[in-house]
Amino acid sequence: MLFFGNYLNLISMETRYSPDKIEQRWYQEWEEKGYFSPRTTAGSEDQTAYCIMIPPPNVTGSLHMGHAFQDTIMDALIRYHRMKGDNTLWQPGTDHAGIATQMVVERQLLAQGKSRHDLGREPFIERIWEWRNQSGGTITQQLRRMGSSLDWSRERFTMDEGLSAAVREVFISLYDEGLIYRGKRLVNWDPVLHTAVSDLEVVSSEEHGYMWHFRYPIADGSGHLEVATTRPETMLGDSAVAVHPDDERYQSLIGKRLILPLVGREIPIIADDYVDPEFGTGCVKITPAHDFNDYAVGKRHHLAVMNVLTIDACMNEACPEKYRGLDRFEARDLIVQDMKEAGLLVKVDDHKLMVPRGDRSHSVIEPLLTDQWYVKVKPLAEPAIEAVENGSIRFVPDNWKNTYFEWMRNIEDWCISRQIWWGHRIPAWYDDEGNLYVAASEEEVRTKYGLMEKIQLRQDDDVLDTWFSSALWPFSTLGWPEEDELLKSHYPTSVLVTGFDIIFFWVARMIMMGLKFRGDVPFKEVYIHGLVRDAHGQKMSKSKGNVLDPIDLIDGIDLDSLVIKRTKGLMQPQMAQAIEKMTREDFPQGIPAYGTDALRFTFASLASTGRDINFDLGRIEGYRNFCNKIWNAARFVLMNVGGDDTPDTFISKKEELVCQHAVADRWIKSRLQQTLQRVEQAVESYRFDLYAQEIYEFTWNLYCDWYLELSKIVLNSADSDPSALLGTKQTLIEVLETVLRMLHPVMPYLSEEIWQQVVPYSGSHGPSIMLAPYPVSNPALEDQDAEVEMEWLMTVVVAIRKIRSGMEISPSKRLPLLLQNGSDQDKSWAKRNLNSLQSIARLESVNWLEAGVEPPESATTLLGELKVMVPMAGIINREAELNRVEKEIERLKSEIARLEGKLANQKFTTKAPEAVVTKERLKLGENRDALEKMKEQKRRFQVG
Repeated sequence: MLFFGNYLNLISMETRYSPDKIEQRWYQEWEEKGYFSPRTTAGSEDQTAYCIMIPPPNVTGSLHMGHAFQDTIMDALIRYHRMKGDNTLWQPGTDHAGIATQMVVERQLLAQGKSRHDLGREPFIERIWEWRNQSGGTITQQLRRMGSSLDWSRERFTMDEGLSAAVREVFISLYDEGLIYRGKRLVNWDPVLHTAVSDLEVVSSEEHGYMWHFRYPIADGSGHLEVATTRPETMLGDSAVAVHPDDERYQSLIGKRLILPLVGREIPIIADDYVDPEFGTGCVKITPAHDFNDYAVGKRHHLAVMNVLTIDACMNEACPEKYRGLDRFEARDLIVQDMKEAGLLVKVDDHKLMVPRGDRSHSVIEPLLTDQWYVKVKPLAEPAIEAVENGSIRFVPDNWKNTYFEWMRNIEDWCISRQIWWGHRIPAWYDDEGNLYVAASEEEVRTKYGLMEKIQLRQDDDVLDTWFSSALWPFSTLGWPEEDELLKSHYPTSVLVTGFDIIFFWVARMIMMGLKFRGDVPFKEVYIHGLVRDAHGQKMSKSKGNVLDPIDLIDGIDLDSLVIKRTKGLMQPQMAQAIEKMTREDFPQGIPAYGTDALRFTFASLASTGRDINFDLGRIEGYRNFCNKIWNAARFVLMNVGGDDTPDTFISKKEELVCQHAVADRWIKSRLQQTLQRVEQAVESYRFDLYAQEIYEFTWNLYCDWYLELSKIVLNSADSDPSALLGTKQTLIEVLETVLRMLHPVMPYLSEEIWQQVVPYSGSHGPSIMLAPYPVSNPALEDQDAEVEMEWLMTVVVAIRKIRSGMEISPSKRLPLLLQNGSDQDKSWAKRNLNSLQSIARLESVNWLEAGVEPPESATTLLGELKVMVPMAGIINREAELNRVEKEIERLKSEIARLEGKLANQKFTTKAPEAVVTKERLKLGENRDALEKMKEQKRRFQVG
């Protein structure tokens, strides 16, 4: 039994790692002491500024796995650069989320039997502000739980006065330059919300539908054309039928006219390359007012644009009287019936089609011709394209620049108006004659345009697209249009961390606006991360019920709590039931509390640039064990270093004695320098997966599994030289303290808690690990000789352990070891490391056989020319062991045959749950591996 000295010095370090006891305590201290704010180093005029803008989450939102992953990466970068001495700023804030927020409050009113129209615009907006102030901070509190070191003292909101002033300034400037205009164009229209929506707010999914084939009579009576459509109600607004110019079937008909059924209006037959002659009949009805492709065709051919729908998606006054006022789908049924009765319905085919629905209302989106505000984007896009071409902005991974170029080189004018109440109201006014005036306020309108007080003005009812204010985020949050000191020092920002899905909606627009209004790019690099998927690679969604809540992973959740969440409406029922099912199968007691650091390290370990990540609860379980490993290692170190010494007496001993460092001390320090080099390279290249891998490998496999075990030999030997003992203790402390600083960017809580205990023994000082310098490699500590010698020792020990495992010899049983045919260097290393070899490998003796001497019956491993042998006499009964192995081989063969038969049965593989089939396949693989090991063991006995 090992004794580690006085335990009383460890009162402040719990026996078990309990993240819930340390996380919120440390976060509160960091925030209260202002450690997240930019810090200018005295006398360092050339200090590098490092700035990241958080992609502002919706004020209505709560933290999901994508947020947690993304924020882990950003916080790791910020903490790393803060420790590197940079003047860091991670800018926090939330987005007002126009439609989403308005819907939250409208639902509250609906529960009271009211609508926003009952309140009126201003009282309704006041109601939203009340909701935001009371309930809009959920996600910012959750970000704190993730350990995010955002400078909360500078938190912004896209509707706060400063950002609103920036929005007005940009709008007016662009309007005055002719880059903002009002016009009638086709938009995505939500008939429930009564507003235009962006493409990002439209979710298209495959649904079952029909393809109706109709005859359109040729006006001269010479026949008809057959057209097919999935939306018969829009035929009332047809302006033409198009064919491909090279389609020989219709060459003679191009230019002729058709009679539009049910309406009686004549429309032309036109030729356009847009038509696919191989699809259907090769004839396409063109409805410019209700289809984006048709709208483009209509512009090329100067066709009439006839809108046949109201804002509610009902048929309007432009339709024949019998259809007016009907819902679009009611009109569809009636039109089909009327075409059938007229003998103009050819056939109806089942058809799978992509149906666009609003992500909030779930209503089918209609392309609708409406008056909207637009930004003329091409003049802004040209310098934004050049900024990426000339390297002013770098995408990571580089291939995403191609996506960016594709969008930017085919860019269309940007619809920036929305027909809702919550948002930045467009700073435009109209007089009674419809004249338009643009300025920041009515007073400024009168001054700017010289209007008299008697002229009545009415402000435009529309608000701006949420993405408009978000496009200004990198400079508006830093105080623009005022020249704030942080704007001067931290713009351009350093890197934008975001997902690929908003490269166009947000990234490109920030680049355009930054170049336009600051004359410089908004960020130097764009790190594009992948999506967080479930363990099977499926996209997480509420409808699939595979969404995980990061806070539940941090705190843990039992089955009763899941039920409570569901019944109280705190979790979508389908999602709660799915998680409950998964939990009952995999975690009968509920999801354990993994803690923030284990979750963050899991995200880092999966963060390979640009790839989607499959989140597996088994992986976070492994990294929770890693936290425990570090905690226990720290306790071991402190028990031995601080057992008999206070930090002051320990440091005094170091000053009085010259430390003697054994080969193991020199080896672990040397390997640490290489790890530090690779970790720095990983962070600088955004390879957090490699960062995590390097730290895990060094900390668990080298420091804990090898060095700590080797240190026990010195620590527990009564014969240890005082200087060697001090050298080992010093190495234990120095390496652990360095590992904690290296680990801090991704594991902030664990590293801070332990560092506070360890740092006094290192001789360093500081109020927090987050303000300590990030460790850098010291080439002077690299020791190739120590590494080669330790590699030899480790290889011999592993060889002995493999013999134990293969022969199923108890790990506690001490074995004799024979060595033969080694070089002089092997003999020298064996002699110098005899104590280590005997202790770590649990040996009773180590002897050399002369070359040519016949060894006794032994289990043998070759390491180059060196023979490593464990004599079998007296250790195992060879005959009995061989009999046992043969029986196990037969059992495994039988089990493998059973599993192979089961998996070959199609009824089982197709009808059993996927998880059950996967489990059986894994079991088959495990049994096959076990069989090979048993065969190898039998071979060894037979050779022996």
